[in-house]
Amino acid sequence: MKLLVLTFALTLAPGLAQAESQVGISKQMPTVTVDTSDGPVEIGRIQDTTNEISGEWARTSRPCPEFCIQPMTPAEGVATIGELELIEMLQDPEAVVVDSRTYDWFKGGTIPGAVSIPYDRIVDELGQLGCEADFDGWDCTTAKRVALFCNGIWCGQSPTAIRNMIQANYPADRISYYRGGMQVWRLLGLTVTGE
Repeated sequence: MKLLVLTFALTLAPGLAQAESQVGISKQMPTVTVDTSDGPVEIGRIQDTTNEISGEWARTSRPCPEFCIQPMTPAEGVATIGELELIEMLQDPEAVVVDSRTYDWFKGGTIPGAVSIPYDRIVDELGQLGCEADFDGWDCTTAKRVALFCNGIWCGQSPTAIRNMIQANYPADRISYYRGGMQVWRLLGLTVTGE
């Protein structure tokens, strides 16, 4: 079960609270706490205003093919969302946020509250998302709202997973695609767990 707790840096003095959280998620949301399988995790942004993205996440030019820019919408009927919408889904106990990257990437750091279902195993794991196995494959009439993400705009893992889910009868209108993925999440300095 996911629980939303808005955390306002400090409640002692209004001026002090603002100083503590100079870099918020939004004007109304300095940080947010989500319940994860490992307990509550506070999602916030790095407060160092001189912080820069580095390493693998700073690379701008990956070879295509394999790492080609992905379309805004991976399949008809799927909603593409941003960070605020993803955070809303992390707060919704009825929704599931899926890290569709391979497990080695997941272990290297993920969005708090996301579950690992690698893109090449997603159809085998539709039971975790509210579908029931039947003689013809999957009955997804009670499928949960899900959001999938991978490494970023150049990563094809979540678009592939989404198309495979739809082909296996998952309703497209219950799927959201966080296109920015881990690269944009990190670019914004948002909390990463499991590093």
